[in-house]
Amino acid sequence: MFKNTIKLNKDLMARVRRCSEAAGYSSPEEFVEHVLERELAKLEDAASDEEIVKKLKGLGYLD
Repeated sequence: MFKNTIKLNKDLMARVRRCSEAAGYSSPEEFVEHVLERELAKLEDAASDEEIVKKLKGLGYLD
């Protein structure tokens, strides 16, 4: 199986580690995967790219 890699800056990774440990995740990677799955689920029912952008703006991810 191939493994994808995402690089995070040191400060963000420290926050991820702290939160993942506090929440009882088996690894920081498991925590990040869970958070991304939850956020993506909020967008997946969009009918178009424009609707995705609108939802991202509504969630505060885009200006």
